[in-house]
Amino acid sequence: QVQLVESGGGLVQAGGSLRLSCVVSGRTLSNYRMGWFRQAPGKERDFVAVITWSSGLTRYTDSVKGRFSISRDNAKNTVFLQMNNLKPEDTAVYYCAAADLRRGIVDRHEYDYWGLGTQVTVSS
Repeated sequence: QVQLVESGGGLVQAGGSLRLSCVVSGRTLSNYRMGWFRQAPGKERDFVAVITWSSGLTRYTDSVKGRFSISRDNAKNTVFLQMNNLKPEDTAVYYCAAADLRRGIVDRHEYDYWGLGTQVTVSS
């Protein structure tokens, strides 16, 4: 049973920073990529960033490029999302997810495992 547990969300002023963590337990996901998604009230759950466990390759949605950075610590089975220069439009629940490497990257339906999410609120 794979479990993903996010932490690190909170309330921050515009221009501030937060670091989200996602701890993976239950099995090794070496053939998976780890993604971060976010969902604002009344909106769809959208792709934010992704990293491949084995190679460390990353990809970002355009709106966060240059501000967010995804990384992983293989020894600790943890994925991070460093968020800098936060904007009010970044306010959302942020979810960690895992997808097999053979599946798609940005489509949330391609992801097999999900955490429960962590709230990020950015005040103006």
